[in-house]
Amino acid sequence: MDVVMTDERGPQRWTPPEPAGQAPPAGRPARLRAAARAALPALAGYLAVRLVGLLTLALWARSTGRSTGALLSKSDGTWYLGIAQHGYDGYERVQSNMAFFPLYPGLIRALEPLTPLGARNTALLVAWVAALAAAWALYAIGDHLYDRRVGILLAVLWGVLPHSVVQSMSYSEGLFTALAAWSLYAVLRARWVTAGLLCLLAGLTRPTASSLLAVVCLAALVAVLRRRDGWRPWAALLLAPAGWLGYLAWVGWRTGRPDGWFHIQDAGWGTTFDFGADTVTVARKVLGHPSALTLYVVTLVVLLAVALFVLSLLDRQPWQLLLYSGLLLVTTLGAAGYYHAKARFLLPAFPLLLPVAVALARASRAKAVTVVATLTVVSAYLGGHVLIIWAQSP
Repeated sequence: MDVVMTDERGPQRWTPPEPAGQAPPAGRPARLRAAARAALPALAGYLAVRLVGLLTLALWARSTGRSTGALLSKSDGTWYLGIAQHGYDGYERVQSNMAFFPLYPGLIRALEPLTPLGARNTALLVAWVAALAAAWALYAIGDHLYDRRVGILLAVLWGVLPHSVVQSMSYSEGLFTALAAWSLYAVLRARWVTAGLLCLLAGLTRPTASSLLAVVCLAALVAVLRRRDGWRPWAALLLAPAGWLGYLAWVGWRTGRPDGWFHIQDAGWGTTFDFGADTVTVARKVLGHPSALTLYVVTLVVLLAVALFVLSLLDRQPWQLLLYSGLLLVTTLGAAGYYHAKARFLLPAFPLLLPVAVALARASRAKAVTVVATLTVVSAYLGGHVLIIWAQSP
């Protein structure tokens, strides 16, 4: 409350000072700058481990006469570049590119004329920026749920996964992880409109956005039933599924059948949902016979993912993160085909890393550095192996 006082200068208006330790509310740009400064160690750590991986790949590629840029744009990257440059093909192709969701190639198409980089390098730039945004989101979630050290370690651990080289490729996993992680962060903080919009964009990025939209819609429905936050949960309920359902509807219209996208996946790409029967069969073959290193690594990642989900349950993670991770596990392990890519498909399941991040945060700094350094070396080698020695897609 202002008080009018009189002195030799005449009437003066006096405003009580702010209470000790309480700063006046900052504007949005100031809050964003503060958040960026807080996340800087996590982003620096993530960049450091990924640069080790990229440098290893570049040296390995040079020794074999390969192009690093071409390796980082192979397989699915070629499909995304084709969509960005020429659009979607006709349904009559055996393997239609309508299997790939449109946001990532759409960003490449929109940004490529604005840069001197060319289509391939623009695709890599978008992927790298998206991966950094994902690392920032992981830091924010770890800091929100636990503390700053857990947030930093969560971001760095995501960068040293066996298939983390994909985060630096012209693939959509980094973009999807960024959108999914920030959407879940918004859900945890009851920012419903933001969560719905980010989920909409994630639904235009990868088919596994079905796991995310289920979480956002259920959380918003709980808020509606409890009559919290007014109209905003209703907005999230409408926005969250719009991207995913909208693209499937468009493919259905293009193909002339309502299950068009699923038919393309089955008939053209050999992907169906068999509740994990194919995954178990292939895993048994890998473990029972001499197999390629990549398949052993994928099998190990799958087993560790299941174990980490159990640990996440025991740690009583927020149900939103548990549901997201659980649904990603179900959709990834329950699908038949592309066994060699299942570790890559699980990259967006970042909440599974929280038990490891918490454990390392509680350990001494020397132990944490030792573990992260070892994982960095292993990840760098595996990244080069999967792109140079392994004949198929990551």
